[in-house]
Amino acid sequence: MSGQMCWLSRLGTNGEKILHLRLRPQDTWRPYTAFLQFVVPDYQIPEGSKGWATYQKLLRSGWVLIPSAMESADNGVNHDLETQGRVQI
Repeated sequence: MSGQMCWLSRLGTNGEKILHLRLRPQDTWRPYTAFLQFVVPDYQIPEGSKGWATYQKLLRSGWVLIPSAMESADNGVNHDLETQGRVQI
């Protein structure tokens, strides 16, 4: 299965960007940690990008990167998942 990836700010801030995923273009963006079936443990690098290992895996699997400039961090992002923890779809 392939989907879309985008680097969006965490919790609607202009701060650190983390990987967000969606399975279909009409779906809302969700943090990569919400997709237990796809997530790969992050590299243990100080200040490393959250989701980089998952991004590399999914890119090799045919997922498409959507430029962050085309998406807004508040446009269709389900922030509740970041505060509620992981969920499996």
